[in-house]
Amino acid sequence: MARRVLVINGHPDPSPERFAAALAGAYVLGASGAGHQIRRLDVGELCFPLVRSEAEFMGDAPEAIREAQEAILWAEHLVIIFPLWLGAVPAVLKGFLEQVFRYGFALSPPGGPMKGLLRGRSARLVITMGMPAPVFRWVFGAFGARSLERGLLWLSGVSPLRRTILGNVEASPQQRRRWLDHLNALGRAAA
Repeated sequence: MARRVLVINGHPDPSPERFAAALAGAYVLGASGAGHQIRRLDVGELCFPLVRSEAEFMGDAPEAIREAQEAILWAEHLVIIFPLWLGAVPAVLKGFLEQVFRYGFALSPPGGPMKGLLRGRSARLVITMGMPAPVFRWVFGAFGARSLERGLLWLSGVSPLRRTILGNVEASPQQRRRWLDHLNALGRAAA
């Protein structure tokens, strides 16, 4: 059954040479080839201000953010691809997520019971990093992934949440090809 999938390339550098862009492209190619409806959003190409106050967070979203919100509402499955920088998502992606996941869009407005407003969607995080993946998982507890999964997506009602961790990203061309093939297969399955 065809699904509606939004692929978010969260790398701050919009250059197509970035491995995150290649991973996003591999997923999109696999998904579209299998008949899924696909939209792609490259955070590094967007222009938006950072949220600096409660009033800004509670106010209207900028145009680029409203378009991203519309794409998220359209999607049944979200794929967020990003490099791990200093143990977490890059600052530009964090700023994007703060703009997008506002009260009234992702969470019920304050004053009542907290409710995630994005139920009915699933997500996969694809995280690239220089360190070995087992070190990220077992030594650091995968906090850079867990904060995004639990502190944002799960609270917003997105479930199930899955992750793909690609460690030692400066690997051989053969290993990188295997990762691209894996993302293509995930795309075909819209998983």
